[in-house]
Amino acid sequence: MSHVKAGGTAKNTRDSPGQRLGVKLFGGEKVKTGQVIVRQVGATKRGGVGTKVSRNFTIHAAKDGVVAYKTRQFRTFSGRSVPRTEVTVI
Repeated sequence: MSHVKAGGTAKNTRDSPGQRLGVKLFGGEKVKTGQVIVRQVGATKRGGVGTKVSRNFTIHAAKDGVVAYKTRQFRTFSGRSVPRTEVTVI
């Protein structure tokens, strides 16, 4: 009778796929209405003029134009000012 001894169990083999986050269109690139500009977790980049921010913080273009990024000071809930990148469509 052939016999194979117990090999044990593999416990740490599950992993979730990547979420494909990040900047999809960089500064100076043309964008059409509704296109995704940035996919992010949390508001690391803020939406400015010509953009819409969805419930999961994805920044979409609200109009046709050219993407532009700039650093601005934003006030936090505690009143502190912190630099954040603002995304606009011009």
